[in-house]
Amino acid sequence: MSAWRRLHVKVRRAHGLFTSRRVTEQYTWMYGPSTLGQNLSTGKPLRNDFFKELEAQLAAMRKKAADALPGSSWSPFDINPNLPPERADIVIIGGGVMGWSIAYWLKQKERVREGVKVIVVERDLTYSQASTVLSAGGIRQQFSLPENIHLSLASADFMRNINEHLGVLNEDPVDLQFNQSGYLFLASEEVAHIMEENYSTQRQVGAKVTLLSPTQLKEKFPWINTDGVALASYGLENEGWFDPWSLLNAFRRKAMSMGVIQCCGEVTDFKYTVSMMTSPGGDPVVYKRINSVKVQMPKGLEYQMVECAIVVNAAGAFSGKLAEMLGISSNPKDTIAGTPVPVEPRKRYIYVVHCPDGPGLDTPFLIDYSGMYFRREGLGGNYITGASPKEADEPDTSNLEVDHQFFEDSVWPRLAYRVPAFEKLKVTSAWAGFYDYNTFDQNGIIGDHPVINNMYFATGFSGHGLQQSPAAGRAVAELILDGNFKTLDMRGLGFRRIMAQEPILERNIL
Repeated sequence: MSAWRRLHVKVRRAHGLFTSRRVTEQYTWMYGPSTLGQNLSTGKPLRNDFFKELEAQLAAMRKKAADALPGSSWSPFDINPNLPPERADIVIIGGGVMGWSIAYWLKQKERVREGVKVIVVERDLTYSQASTVLSAGGIRQQFSLPENIHLSLASADFMRNINEHLGVLNEDPVDLQFNQSGYLFLASEEVAHIMEENYSTQRQVGAKVTLLSPTQLKEKFPWINTDGVALASYGLENEGWFDPWSLLNAFRRKAMSMGVIQCCGEVTDFKYTVSMMTSPGGDPVVYKRINSVKVQMPKGLEYQMVECAIVVNAAGAFSGKLAEMLGISSNPKDTIAGTPVPVEPRKRYIYVVHCPDGPGLDTPFLIDYSGMYFRREGLGGNYITGASPKEADEPDTSNLEVDHQFFEDSVWPRLAYRVPAFEKLKVTSAWAGFYDYNTFDQNGIIGDHPVINNMYFATGFSGHGLQQSPAAGRAVAELILDGNFKTLDMRGLGFRRIMAQEPILERNIL
């Protein structure tokens, strides 16, 4: 009503103005031209300008009235364009290489274009503390479990043909900077029999691996001190190292080109429904189903509740904490609903050293039985090295600070003993990253949760998630969209082994 009153006043004022201008026009005609008459207009342009302004105001009022009707998108508040959509089919929590691999395979397998709406939520898009980019970037088939060997063989094949999978039209081809130099495991007399058992399993599954005696080892790599080495295992194909960031970015770029939505935020809560059922043994079981996730925007109080049908927990080292939000650990631990997700962060240090007289281009990714490892890093006598600490000496995980004394006490002595050339070296840089460490059996958890029936897991790989991400992502996508594993049978890595307290230990963990 007030807007109409303002328009009425403008019309009255304009009417008076038009009248006065007509009088001026008559005065000029009757008494001849004058300076005053020459400077006054006839009022026609002013009349046109007024009606243009009036029409614009009427159009604005009509638009505002239409926006205020039910069902319109009008809001008196500004909408944050970075908020995720209010609804999605699948929300993947964790934008590391595993999360983006799952997102890619979900879109690759969808039967109708745009048939599956997928959101990937990542709290740090700089990836400055992401386990993916802070890893050593190795890939190997030398595991003790067939499931791990199958995953790495399939992932190696994927990487070998990566541009057939992750190439994007009008974009640069993917270059993983792959160095196919093989892994070299060294075994002492005490564990040589385990290496032989692992070798037999690896060959049966299809890995190209060979065993070397100390004499053969010395002939192939003269720079190695073979003292204490009883047996060595060397990968002949599909092993080496690559650039982790290139793989992560390739998955992300391809998935987003296929319609996956990226969201910068942190999942801080879930909304779920609860139902009671009885187990075959007669015990009551509380089942939960997630209805929505709360995505908190960074650096602010703003958040969005995202309704979804399925949630994928690919939060890496923090996936155990994420599962606790659903009340898993609040139940008695001897019950199905009380079985925690046994994944926690474990900090590992990587040191970059310079040694001009070190091993050359044929340097493998060497794993000593003492726990020390090293590999070449580019050219010019640069290497990366590290070691796994003892269980009792696990470092603090509240930060990613590097303990340089650990290199002096636990890495360098073993490194120099195995390769005497490393007695003279210089540490040029170092960093720390987190393993998503599975405290139960150091193996990945792939599959759904037994009592949270729409949450799927891809976590707990304990240091080999990066190299297995292409095949593991496909396995999760198959389980979600097809209802079972199609390509590789990963049932042995499901959550039910944890619930049944039946670990399947991997003996080749770095």
